[in-house]
Parts: sequence; structure tokens; C-alpha cells
Amino acid sequence: MPISLVAADAQPIFLLGLTQLFSAQSGIDLAAYCVTARKTREALHEHQPDILLIDFNLPDCKDMELIRELQQKGFPTKVIILTAALSDEQTIEALRLGVQGVILKNMPIPLLLQCIRKVAVGGQWLEKKSIGQAFEMMLRREAGARRVATILTERETEVMCLVAEGLSNRQIAEKLVLSQGTVKIHIHNIYGKLGVNNRVDLTLYAQKKGLV
Repeated sequence: MPISLVAADAQPIFLLGLTQLFSAQSGIDLAAYCVTARKTREALHEHQPDILLIDFNLPDCKDMELIRELQQKGFPTKVIILTAALSDEQTIEALRLGVQGVILKNMPIPLLLQCIRKVAVGGQWLEKKSIGQAFEMMLRREAGARRVATILTERETEVMCLVAEGLSNRQIAEKLVLSQGTVKIHIHNIYGKLGVNNRVDLTLYAQKKGLV
């Protein structure tokens, strides 16, 4: 049985190249190619492919929203991310969502074909450099979160991270549905517990722990 595949990318010329590539390969059947998330959903339900080959550039879908949706619904199709670049944050999110393959568009074509065939039989294909950096970041972040959890409450940790992201007290209050007075109290308590004196020091602390 050939490997059934749906490809999703906002660039029609790139998809045309994939069509030509797969048409010359035995054992790989490109069931559909899509330039929007809506079309991708329709193709997935119609064809039930073995693999979804997807980039993040779909105009009606933010980042990994579609992949997250498939994971939440328990959709059986395996996912390979094929993209020009992948940040550490995106890599970590992909790992947590159980993505089976990650490959960059500048990799040689034989590696893409190897990736598809390996994932189709239940294996994983991950870009070593980006995955290695992301794992480091993820481990550092989780270690930092465990450390902070022994000092701050869950709400205080939320407030600290929002301060570190540059939000004002008013913005934090709106985001967490709190009064500004309550936010000020939380920040005062955080300063005392962590031994910092201002928002800059708090931001540096959060960054050091890998929390932002």
C-alpha cells in the first residue's frame, strides 16, 4: 500500500514542486494539497491520509492551531512539519503535541523522502540541531518552574511571568481578571519572596530560570 499524504502550505508554487516530486516516487500518493487550514481539514476528513505534511504559513490558521486541534480530537494521521525555520518555542510545542516529524525546507530532497517513509512506519524524524537546543531550553524551563513553585504560589508565578513579558499592572489585572490593587500586592509579595527590588530584577530572574 502506498503512503497516503496530504500537504498543506500557503505557497502554491512550493506545493506544485511537491506534486511533481511525489508523482515521480513509487510508494507515496499525494492525495491532496491545500493552501488553507479549512481546505486541509476537508482533505483530512475526506482522504484519512497516513501523513499530513504541513507548514505554519496557512493564512487562516495561527501557528500550530490546526495540529493542536487534530491532537485534541485524536485524529490518527501522523504529522510532519516542513518549514523554513523553527523557533525553540515552536519546537517545544511540536514535541508536546506529539508531532512525528520535523524537517526544514532547505534540507536535501532525499532526506524529506526518508523522513516521510520513516514516520509512515511509526518512527520519528527530528532535526537534531533545533531539537537539541529546544530540549535544553525545555529542561531549563521545567527546572526553573519547579524551583519557583517551591517559593511562589501559582498566581504569583503567573504575575511574575506577565511582568517579565513587559505588561503593566493594568494589563496584568485585565488579563487575569483582578483589580490593580491585587496585582500590586502580588508583586510586592513576589519581591519579598525572591529578594528582588524592581521589575527589571524580576524580569532578569524569570529569564534566568527560563520562564520567559
